[in-house]
Amino acid sequence: MQLNESRAWNRFYAPGTPKDIDVPNGSLADLLDEAAAAYRARDALVFFGAVTSYGKLREQVMRAAAGLRARGIRKGDRVALVMPNAPQHVIAFYAVLRLGAIVVEHNPLYTRDELRAQFQDHRAEVVIAWDKAAPTVQSIASEVGIREVISVDVTTAMPLKLRLALRLPIEKARESRAKLSAEAPGTTPFRSLLTAGTLDERTPGPDADDIACLQYTSGTTGTPKGAMITHRNLWSNARQGAAWMPDFRRGEETIYGVLPMFHAFGVLLSVIYSLSVGARTVLFPTFDPDLVVDAAKRHPATFIPAVPPMYDRLARVARDGRLDLTTVTYAISGAMTLNDAVVDRWETVAGGRLVEGFGLTECSPVALGNPFTPQRKTGTIGIPFPSTDIRVVDSNEPDRDVELGETGELLIRGPQVFSGYWNRPDETAQTLLAGGWLRTGDLVQQDEDGFVTVVDRKKELIITGGLNVSPSEVERVVAEVPGVAEVAVVGIKRGGGAEVVTAVIVLDDGATFDERTAREHAREHLAEYKVPRAYLVWDALPKSLIGKVLRKKVRDALQADPKATSAPEPSST
Repeated sequence: MQLNESRAWNRFYAPGTPKDIDVPNGSLADLLDEAAAAYRARDALVFFGAVTSYGKLREQVMRAAAGLRARGIRKGDRVALVMPNAPQHVIAFYAVLRLGAIVVEHNPLYTRDELRAQFQDHRAEVVIAWDKAAPTVQSIASEVGIREVISVDVTTAMPLKLRLALRLPIEKARESRAKLSAEAPGTTPFRSLLTAGTLDERTPGPDADDIACLQYTSGTTGTPKGAMITHRNLWSNARQGAAWMPDFRRGEETIYGVLPMFHAFGVLLSVIYSLSVGARTVLFPTFDPDLVVDAAKRHPATFIPAVPPMYDRLARVARDGRLDLTTVTYAISGAMTLNDAVVDRWETVAGGRLVEGFGLTECSPVALGNPFTPQRKTGTIGIPFPSTDIRVVDSNEPDRDVELGETGELLIRGPQVFSGYWNRPDETAQTLLAGGWLRTGDLVQQDEDGFVTVVDRKKELIITGGLNVSPSEVERVVAEVPGVAEVAVVGIKRGGGAEVVTAVIVLDDGATFDERTAREHAREHLAEYKVPRAYLVWDALPKSLIGKVLRKKVRDALQADPKATSAPEPSST
């Protein structure tokens, strides 16, 4: 406990990183105002080469806010966004916040049932949706009380030259708009929001402790729920990120927005942190290395936040000579374990270090990270951010701290910790403990320097023979077998309720799998009860849109058909 009380880990911070940040007292609307004043003529957003300056961004936000206000949106109302990464997404996000209303982000590829479940919870009456997702939203409108769907054609934010190349000349674009009511009956074009004039500057805005976003997450208890994240939470996390990279040049950097903005990681980095440091954000509607190659020719990146599979693909493209990553001095990985092979491949072609961080939606979302110094420890999730405290406790007795090096549940406290779950006081009480401590549900170990390693999620532990098996530990060992590109380890229930440790692997191109070699390697590095009893080779593993392997989908597929030898359909969640 002494290590945590003293924050002794801050001796590993990069030079210039403070022990604490100045916690903001304003709202994200104030953040936009400050950024527009400081960087008015500089690039805020780039989308397929089309540039929006900071001044123009704020102007469009104020127009969209006026349009929403004319439609009856007031402080505390929920407004749902169902969009890919695009300038209209950023404009809509800040327009909602400027009115003191609450943004509710949704994956635009969600099915009707997935959307309906969340809308039944938050009850947003106005939705701003990608025109391709608008019909799905429309199909649930009467069931969940949606009174207006505002549809967005993201191609209108592209340069005219590209639209012509895509066979979308102005005449055809006008035709498309005219047909919009046929494609999505009853929707309102997004452009109409921008024609209601501009919002009166005297219109009251939000306060620091007002809810800015509802971000849906399975949280620490498994059931999807809306995490209530305040303006102060998000701006604090942006300041923590800025403190983590003290050499980041304000008003001069370029961030690549490859992470989806409906995800907490993407919202923070592409929509909030970027504005707080006056960066240029290059937006990508989907992760495609070819789009990154094209963008890098005009706007080389200096910071790419992403997940390991994205870094691996970009590094391979750079290795082949198609992409120059030497300008990228910062890269922070999240969502899944970052291994040495990906780090080595990236740092061979990039201009700076690739480090792993850790967060969850309930932390807005980042809480720990490896420092951008030689003292970083690959394979760990690093050390707490400034103004962040942690404890490692007995998961059954959260008042009792475990000893350094022992496995326990990670607790987090800081200005980025959320205020609770929407309409779920019981689950909030289970997750937020006295003193402001957040139960993460992650089992971790902390070393004598303060660096933390994730052992596993509490709910994903495999129980075999009465003993706990960490899937992550087994995955790290199996991933070392020659030819293995990816692996997911799950427990499959058999007769009597026992779970069989099962490894599902994806091979490198052209590789073959030698099961005997895999078993021998596992027995060399793992206790016998942890060694996989079954190995399956799939073409692909189901993943989230940010590249995180979805063990639950692997387990469900195998439980339904234990002899399955092909991957389930890729996930859109």
